[in-house]
Order: sequence, then C-alpha cells, then structure tokens
Amino acid sequence: MTNLLRKGDGQPIRDAMKRQGLTAETLAGATRAVDVTGRGISLATVNKVAGRGEWARSECRLRTAWLIATALDAPLQGLFDMPSVSTDTVER
Repeated sequence: MTNLLRKGDGQPIRDAMKRQGLTAETLAGATRAVDVTGRGISLATVNKVAGRGEWARSECRLRTAWLIATALDAPLQGLFDMPSVSTDTVER
C-alpha cells in the first residue's frame, strides 16, 4: 500500500478548502460525490489529513489523497508528496 505525505503540514489542503469555500464536513461530503463507490472519506479522516495539532497525520493512503485532491479540484502533487525512497532498497 502506498502512503503519501501531506505537504506543508496540510496548509495547501486548507488553502484549497478555503478557495473552494469548503469546511471539513463539506469536503468529506464532496469526496463521496467524486468516489465511484459513493463512500468517500469520513469527516474524522479529513480532520486528520487537513488539520493541525496532535491529532493531525502526515501520511494518508493514496486513495484518500486522490479523493481529497479530486474533490478540491486540485492537483494531487500540489497537496501531497511521495515518501522518499530508502537507500536500503536501491541496488548498488
């Protein structure tokens, strides 16, 4: 499973939410609208990914990141980074 890292402690996500006029609750609903399964992501997950403080999380699943970026009409790479490659796995 691939996890992505949110950029800037989630500030780009919060900025995109502000531009779109979305709260965490409405963003969670918007992810349901863009998810082909209709499930989207929960309000709690939006708060963890977009939030700050001790409950915030730096990583999220690729699916979660994709749904957030799509719901915000923002490029995935503008909101999230791929984790760096470990040199332990690079053939020398």
